[in-house]
Amino acid sequence: MSIVKNIAVVAHDNCKKELLDFVDCNHNILARHNLVATGTTGGLVEEMIRERSAQKKDDGYDFKPVERMKSGPLGGDQQLGAMISEGKIDVLIFFWDPMQPQPHDVDVKALLRLAVLYNIPTASNRSTAEFLISSPFFEGEFQRKETDFSDYTQRKI
Repeated sequence: MSIVKNIAVVAHDNCKKELLDFVDCNHNILARHNLVATGTTGGLVEEMIRERSAQKKDDGYDFKPVERMKSGPLGGDQQLGAMISEGKIDVLIFFWDPMQPQPHDVDVKALLRLAVLYNIPTASNRSTAEFLISSPFFEGEFQRKETDFSDYTQRKI
């Protein structure tokens, strides 16, 4: 993982306000990285960072647009999962709602499964997100231990 991380940002509807507060409080850290997000969340996060970037323009603070996938229920979670499996995501910040069933629960589970499978640092709520971005590994290079899947891919059927 390089110093500049590719960070996936996702939030269910009831968690978007909390995620935006997290982004607002940590925009100076997050703006140094590449953000990828599901549709609606991505638009909200980009707007927040654009506002903060405009306020800090004199400090050499550059705005980077958020790469937006489709909305989660329309395939965005699956798009992020594919990016994880292709090695294009370094960190997943996913504020998911444990109290509300989602029409795309299977996609949510698949995304979280891939994050675990590929050993992607994952934050599922505000506390874990704060811990993750305050880690000394977050701002530096980090060698994530990769799993060897050769036993599985070369199994005899």
